[in-house]
Amino acid sequence: MSERQKRFFLTEKEIPTQWYNIQAEMPNKPIPAVNPQTKEPLKAEDLFPVFCEECSRQEFDQQNKWIDIPEEVREQYKCYRSTPLVRAYALERALDTPAHIYFKNESVSPVGSHKLNSALAQAYYCKQEGVTNMTTETGAGQWGTALSYAARVFGIEAAVYQVKVSYEQKPYRRSLMQTFGAQVTPSPSMSTRAGKDILTKEPNNQGSLGTAISEAIELARMTPGCKYVLGSVLSHVTLHQTVIGLEAEKQMQMAGEYPDVVIACFGGGSNFGGISFPFMRHNLSGEKHTRFIAAEPAACPKLTKGEFRLDYGDVAGYTPLLPMYTLGHDFMPANIHAGGLRYHGAGVIVSQLLKDSMMEAVDITQPDSFAAGVLFARTEGIVPAPESCHAIAATINEAKRCKETGEEKVILFNLSGHGLIDMTAYDSYLAGNLG
Repeated sequence: MSERQKRFFLTEKEIPTQWYNIQAEMPNKPIPAVNPQTKEPLKAEDLFPVFCEECSRQEFDQQNKWIDIPEEVREQYKCYRSTPLVRAYALERALDTPAHIYFKNESVSPVGSHKLNSALAQAYYCKQEGVTNMTTETGAGQWGTALSYAARVFGIEAAVYQVKVSYEQKPYRRSLMQTFGAQVTPSPSMSTRAGKDILTKEPNNQGSLGTAISEAIELARMTPGCKYVLGSVLSHVTLHQTVIGLEAEKQMQMAGEYPDVVIACFGGGSNFGGISFPFMRHNLSGEKHTRFIAAEPAACPKLTKGEFRLDYGDVAGYTPLLPMYTLGHDFMPANIHAGGLRYHGAGVIVSQLLKDSMMEAVDITQPDSFAAGVLFARTEGIVPAPESCHAIAATINEAKRCKETGEEKVILFNLSGHGLIDMTAYDSYLAGNLG
């Protein structure tokens, strides 16, 4: 087999039948979230008015290590899974590194990113409960696109609040969502009380994921038969994404190697946890000593510079108080092109793992992330999403250290999505206009 042919796939029968729930094995469980009204620890029932019930129960499940993937969801997974595990030989040669670099290519899904793994699951559970409408937020549009498609698959209407700066920066993301049948609104908007309050104080507010979450939750509360669904941060979302790491674990066995380092970009934690947690369970058992690195933008560095405390997940304070690393729920990040990473807080599981030194975090500047993305495109032939560029930059930094030390480490990173609808961002970088 030639070097360019070393791509590893699983058969349909080998696609995971269960998701991995790391909460069941964590030595220190995440601190309970708090109901802001009662000041008591949050219970699954507290989420039922806004979230579908099954996802709410999964959110608080700290007992079951494995959770069955519904057969209807697994049948949809078979349309694009398994995604390939690829040995990045050309990138290795360009870096002249002894490291072995692998990437899990989630960009091959129908919507171009890993987000569909949870969108299909959440849409299925909503359909089972008789939900007729779903509402959500999206930054760059990867999650909004995934949810719009999943809603169409299961016959549910979708309304998406897209962060205004991304709505304007990425018009084709908006077009994709609308093509799948979703209603797309730039956030903050005048369609909700939360949006009106924000725009009254700051008419030119360009939005954040926190503002879009507030609007989506308000719409869910006010609309009969409607539930709010989320693309990252919450534990049940990360649970659904573990299909990535479970596949990668089998594929690394096919390659005859095991990762010394696992890397993913970080916004709220879904794709990081998705690829990391299945491997991390072997660290928890003492079998392995893999390092796990979350790569976040320097413009929104909650893991590297945030504070661990209770905070709201949105600007308006509609969400429960979550124990997480946060920059403050009213933090307004710079208008970077990696819209999916412009979130003020981290998921509660990742926050606890970072607090317990089970993982690491690095921050990456926007120019460095795009430099890494361009090198990856020129060597491996795939234009990565701006978010994924952060993981690639962190991978390149690790590979360069291997060159300096002579260590032949195995590095695995998650290519969470492609950037073919983000070429205006690459245009800005290539023209030298990115700060």
